[in-house]
Amino acid sequence: MMDRMPTRTTPQGEKEAPVRVEMTVGAVANGGWCVARHEGRVVFVRHALPGERVIAEITEETARFLRADAVEILEPSPDRVSPPCPFSGPGRCGGCDWQHASLDAQRRLKAEVVAEQLHRLAGIDRKVVVEEVPGAPGGLGWRTRVQFAADRDGSLGLRRHRSHEIEHVDHCPIAHPGVEEVGAERRDWRGAAAVEVVASSGGDRAVIVEPLPRRRADLPDVDASVLLDEGRRGTRALSGRASLVEQVAGRDFRVTASGFWQVHPGAPATLLGAVIELGRPEPGEWALDLYCGAGLFAAGLAEAVGPEGAVLGVESEPQAVQDARFNLRDLPQASVERGRVEEALDRLDIERADLVVADPPRAGLGRPVVDRVAALEASRIVYVSCDPATLARDIAWFAPHGYELADLRAYDQYPMTAHVECVALLVRSRAEDVTG
Repeated sequence: MMDRMPTRTTPQGEKEAPVRVEMTVGAVANGGWCVARHEGRVVFVRHALPGERVIAEITEETARFLRADAVEILEPSPDRVSPPCPFSGPGRCGGCDWQHASLDAQRRLKAEVVAEQLHRLAGIDRKVVVEEVPGAPGGLGWRTRVQFAADRDGSLGLRRHRSHEIEHVDHCPIAHPGVEEVGAERRDWRGAAAVEVVASSGGDRAVIVEPLPRRRADLPDVDASVLLDEGRRGTRALSGRASLVEQVAGRDFRVTASGFWQVHPGAPATLLGAVIELGRPEPGEWALDLYCGAGLFAAGLAEAVGPEGAVLGVESEPQAVQDARFNLRDLPQASVERGRVEEALDRLDIERADLVVADPPRAGLGRPVVDRVAALEASRIVYVSCDPATLARDIAWFAPHGYELADLRAYDQYPMTAHVECVALLVRSRAEDVTG
């Protein structure tokens, strides 16, 4: 419910003061917002919790809805806590969404979001439980890759929410200790546009520097391999090597420092375990690992199907393909093909599979890939997703092909943020059920 909009009394010619309104906040929405209403319009409110009475400051207005920050809490939720980060709050760092909620409450909110997306987009009603991922005590110290923005004087910070403005920080509580040990926030990075710090599970440290246009970054002395990202010319090592070692389930994985790897230290093993448990790969089976990255899932699948089986990974990023081939070199039953998924499957005349694993980017598979994967008639599809909305949408698109959601795991892989990782198992009905 919304009280009246206050009158604006800003003197002529001066910038109008922010509009503040008193409201009661409703249910959680995808993306770290809660939903309220003002004069029949939806208001998406940050820094609030369901059921709270707040003073909200309007930050953005569109034709259909408003965005706002809760700047004063009149009636707090029992789930509210003091944010552990001094840089969190309205108008401050935009990296976290739920610093003001207990960890139990964060997981309940994420579970509600996943369930709501499944209901709204796929017509599926399912109770969802978001599980803790080991390696983030108190929800802090987990982020092994942090990208800082640099200002003109070389000071580092993090972007404010929906803004290019920089919140200067001297530490980040969700950053992994290995990231903080580099001490990048306390160095001068004059000439840099961005500085990314990476800490691998193998003990490597990397600093990736993106220079300002037509500038050369001044690189301070840091205890890490330092790389300079030169855009079209790629990433080259200025000192040390350009790759890191990640360790999962007794295997070492080479990963290009600027490439993709899960940022939570417990995520690779957790997700690999879920993929194998839900997918149930059997000796002798033919499995596909789509969007395979550096080959994490492909390695686990290859070990499971054994020498009598086969695994094909598909990946479009050239350096990731090189890493995956290196990481799978001791598993002759596994191979990796470079290309977009549907293009590679067509080019290689892949017409069937026993098991498909897919871990697409946040945009999801999309209908063309869903249609192409469904045509493989695999008995099981394991879909790893970091976005509940695109996951639910794609599950709905699989349904006409005879696939139904058989199981779902959800993981709190990004504590303090609104993000949640899901692993879904889709199973195919009998052929007569699909066609009849």
